Amino acid sequence: MRIEQAELADVLILVPEPFRDARGLFTRTFDTEIFDAHLGPGSSAAFVQDSQSRSARGVVRGMHGRGGRGEAKLVRCAHGAVHDVLVDIRPGSPTFGRSQAFLLDDVEFRQLYVPAGFLHGFQALTDIADVCYRIDRPHDPAEDLAVAYDDPDLALDWPREVTLVSARDRTAGSWRALLETHLTHRP
Repeated sequence: MRIEQAELADVLILVPEPFRDARGLFTRTFDTEIFDAHLGPGSSAAFVQDSQSRSARGVVRGMHGRGGRGEAKLVRCAHGAVHDVLVDIRPGSPTFGRSQAFLLDDVEFRQLYVPAGFLHGFQALTDIADVCYRIDRPHDPAEDLAVAYDDPDLALDWPREVTLVSARDRTAGSWRALLETHLTHRP
């Protein structure tokens, strides 16, 4: 497994090296030793919760984030393919306000390490897409942040027609409202 730096500051792409033969394949999806060595002294992978979602083609989930201390996560697509999108919401970050999209699928098995301070969402590109998340702290609904997936200021490019979003995502706030209410009042 190797680790690459994404265009967005502090976002990492974990690239496994699957062993393929007539039976199929085997791949390591995570290695704490390699990950911690990449992060450097004093840093460690400390995931406390694993979650999984299943989506049908065209479904968009997002754009979600966490207030407070935020939430770091490791994201991968275990089955199918998704167009995964991140937006940096960390004031002072060199990539603040920028977005980057990634293809996550069950062919290349790339994963994203998303540090605290990002909005995250994805669109399912296949009939079924299973996305797995490893999260570094328990979910606290009081810290949920959401920005509309189709917010004109973010201008995110979804590759397929959006077929379904949750009620929560349909009524999510705007990028401007997030800037005004959550990001300008941080200690």
